[in-house]
Parts: sequence; structure tokens; C-alpha cells
Amino acid sequence: MASLVLTSSCNLGFRSLPSRRSRSANASSPVNIRSSTRSEVFSLQNRICSRSNSLKNSFVGVLPSITPKDSNCARSLSDRSVIVRASASSAAVVPSSQPWQGASMKPLLASIATGVILWFVPVPGGVSRNAWQLLSIFLATIVGIITQPLPLGAVALMGLGACVLTKTLTFAAAFSAFGDPIPWLIALAFFFARGFIKTGLGNRIAYQFVSLFGSSSLGLGYSLVFSEALLAPAIPSVSARAGGIFLPLVKSLCVACGSNVGDGTENRLGSWLMLTCFQTSVISSAMFLTAMAANPLSANLTFNTIKQTIGWTDWAKAAFVPGLVSLIVVPLLLYVIYPPTVKSSPDAPKLAREKLEKMGPMTKNEIIMTVTLLLTVGLWIFGGVLGVDAVTAAILGLSVLLITGVVTWKECLAEGVAWDTLTWFAALIAMAGYLNKYGLFSWFSQTVVKFVGGLGLSWQASFGILVILYFYSHYFFASGAAHIGAMFTAFLSVASALGTPPLFGAMVLSFLSNLMGGLTHYGIGSAPVFYGANYVPLGQWWGYGFLISIVNIIIWLGIGGVWWKFIGLW
Repeated sequence: MASLVLTSSCNLGFRSLPSRRSRSANASSPVNIRSSTRSEVFSLQNRICSRSNSLKNSFVGVLPSITPKDSNCARSLSDRSVIVRASASSAAVVPSSQPWQGASMKPLLASIATGVILWFVPVPGGVSRNAWQLLSIFLATIVGIITQPLPLGAVALMGLGACVLTKTLTFAAAFSAFGDPIPWLIALAFFFARGFIKTGLGNRIAYQFVSLFGSSSLGLGYSLVFSEALLAPAIPSVSARAGGIFLPLVKSLCVACGSNVGDGTENRLGSWLMLTCFQTSVISSAMFLTAMAANPLSANLTFNTIKQTIGWTDWAKAAFVPGLVSLIVVPLLLYVIYPPTVKSSPDAPKLAREKLEKMGPMTKNEIIMTVTLLLTVGLWIFGGVLGVDAVTAAILGLSVLLITGVVTWKECLAEGVAWDTLTWFAALIAMAGYLNKYGLFSWFSQTVVKFVGGLGLSWQASFGILVILYFYSHYFFASGAAHIGAMFTAFLSVASALGTPPLFGAMVLSFLSNLMGGLTHYGIGSAPVFYGANYVPLGQWWGYGFLISIVNIIIWLGIGGVWWKFIGLW
């Protein structure tokens, strides 16, 4: 270019150059470059260059000389002034290197290697080729979910893609679990939580809890644990209890106590409280026949296998003592090994009461949220009588919130965690379900039965081995009902054949079918709910899940065994 334009408005040390002459009062009047001599133009160029020396490191080019060939461009100069405009856009900026936003390569390669190696391992006798291929993809997906080369939903979607690509599953089969009610119930729980917090109802209830129990974090935790246990026999869906009631409340408590996701304050209260509420939710589910949707399935299979009935009272009486001990021990143990940084706050109740006074009376949206929540919980409790299942009740409640504007659909779409959880949980349910349909779990059960039966041990030792294998095989299941359906009958049959008192064996396996849900972030309906709050890293979630599983087994088989002897169960 023959000219470079600089304005006095830029803070670069330039000022407008003086005009040569004006043909009119209008400063924008054009000037004929031929009225200027070539030497004047060169002089002008030299002045521009001398003024820009201080910025020469910001430019990669130099001003070209003006020759007669440039006269067509030069005609655009003003006859009042030659304005040279310098801006950040005129400088050649070297683009900074963008951070890699794709997959973490080492975890991705580890996940792929797991699947490839298992894929080419010889298929054991009694296992179909399709079942073995699906197992290799499932385990590769689990490794990817643990190591997280990508977000969980992306890893799970890639796993489903591998199933379809290798023709291990059809597209309809791979995505069949997106029609399962449990993943949708979990997603709906996040939408409820949005309204709970948005309206301020969550804060109001949280401040009420803090005003009553908030002088210590441990007291606050126990108040939530026993509140959930009291609701457990009335609400037969652990997903509904965790997601629809306690997740919004716990999140509100964490925020009210200054413990937020992503700002380094997770360990202030939220990490311990989320993990505690999750681990105790599997305990309360084990304490009552009606506390988890799959518990009646255990009772039904018990009757079909040993022709003995487990009634509501029988279940509650056997589970009460070990369950109560676990509800007391587990929060305290986590408080010691995974403590919140804020353990006591004597002024918290007083501050909470002050906050409540400032909030004033309930707003219209809070009232709507309260009524909707009561309606939904009522349908969860009496849905069996009315013929309304848990997910239908949740959809009805969300519809009320959407119609009244308490929650908008745009806000629901913005709940990325809900959609991510829906994706990966549905993917795992689909793969685990087809592993069962392809007969892999039946083969595994029969193999275990033959192995344990051939050891020639006492019934106590044999049953102990069966219990451990039954419990920890839950790493391969994304549903308690699927695990019970696949393995309960086989394990109960062999335990009875080896001398285990049949009703005792059935009760123990039924209780463990709930407790094993605490192992992972996908093993029971409450797991994706609390894990999805993002307060606890995945590695810690699995690590503490394994540790608490050992504690629960010791309590339920140790203290529980003594209690069951006392009540004549064995």
C-alpha cells in the first residue's frame, strides 16, 4: 500500500499529520495528489517512518516507497490531512498455540488396548463369540470411564459405536437402554434440582437444617442420613429419593456453607457430604423390602428357588440391627478418612436464622416448587396403588414446573451433567443387559458354582466365597435388578446345596444386592445422581467405595450374623 492510516484515537504515540491545504471547509474533501511534489510525498513517508520506530518490533513489514505507479492509490489521500491509522489489526500477530482439546492419548490407548487384547483372547468353552466380543468392548469402556480420556458420555458413546461397528450389537440393541426409565429418572432429578436451587427453596430448607443441626458438619450429615432412611420404606425408588429429594437439598447445603464445584472449595463440606449420602443410601435400600425396586425381585426368586417367603416384617427385622450400625459407622468413618475441612461452626445456626429472616416469606415460585415436590413424592409413595411409576411421576412434576415457568426448557438443556449422565448410564445398562442376554453371566455363575462346590469346604467357608464373588462381580453390572436376575438363583441354589440354611442364604444375598451398589458410580440408581454433582473425583469415588464395601460386609456378616443367630435365622 502507498499509505498507512493512523488515528490519534489509538494510544500508540501517533498524532494526525498537518494538512497541506484545503479546498473547502470540509475536512474530508478529496485532494489531487498531483498538486503535491514527489519530494513532499517522500518527506511525508520519512516522517511517518521516523514516528513509528518505537513500534517497529510490532510490525513485520516496512512502508514501501511511493512511485508514480502508485498514483492511483495516492488519489485517496485527503487534501486537508493524510491520516495514518494504526490499529492492533494492522500488526502481524503470531498466533499462540492452542491447547489440545481432544482426548488424553495415554488413557485412550489403555482403553483401546484392553478391548483389543481381550478381543483376541481365545473364547472360553460355553461362551458365545458375540458375548466375548461384547465383554471386551464393555471392559474397554469401563477402563475409559475410569481413566477418562474424554468426558464419560463421550467414552460411553464411543463404546456403543464400537458395538455397532463390529456388529456385536445392532443399532437398536445398542441404544435400547435410552428407553429405560432409570436413566431418565436420574436426568429428571437434575432438572428438579435446578428448580429447587433457582427458586431459593433449596436455600431456605438448607438454612433450616443448618439452624437445627449445623453447629457441626457431622451432625448435619447424620441429620440427612437418618432423614433419608426414614423415607426409604415409603419411596421404593432409590433414584427418586436420591435425585428428587436429597441431591437438591445436599447441593443447597453445600452452596450455603461455601462449598462449590470448581473453585477449590469442594472439600470444605461437599465432597464428604455427597459421598456420605450416597454410601448410606445403599444401606437404607438394604434395610426394607420396599426401599429399592429390585428387592421384591429377590423375594420372588427366593420363593421360586427354596419355596420360602420373605415378608416385609421379616426383611426389616433381619436388616434393622446391621443396617443401623452401618448408618452410624459409615458417616463417622468417612468423616475420619475423608474429612471436610470445616468440621465445626458454632455460629452457623445463628447465621442461618439470620439468613432466613432476610429471605422473608416464601415467594410464589417457592410455593409452586414446594407443591410440585409434594405432589411428586406423594406419587412416588402411592404410585403402586394408583398405577403411576416413578419416572411418570417425575415427568408430571417437571411438566408443572415448565408450564408455570419455574424452570424453563432452555435451563433443562443447559444441564450438561444431566444429559451426560443419561448417556453414559444408558450405554452401560445396554451393554450389561446384552451380556446377560448372551448368557455370559449364566456361564460365570455355573463356573463359580462348580469351582466352589468342588473345594469340599464347610458351608460357612463355601458361603463366604460365594458372597465375595457375588458381591464384587457387581463391577460388571450397571443395575441391581440385572445382577439379581442373572446370578441370584444360581448362587442361592448352590449355597443351599452346600449346606447353607436356605432362608439365611437368601436374606444375605438380598441385602448384599443393595450394598454392592456402593462400589462404583453406576452400580445403583443413586450413584450417578450423587457422582454427577462433581464434588468427588472418580478415582476417590471408586477407592472409598471399595473400602466402605469391606466395612459393610464385616458389619452385616459379623454383627448381622450374631443378630440373625439371635432371631433364629440360622
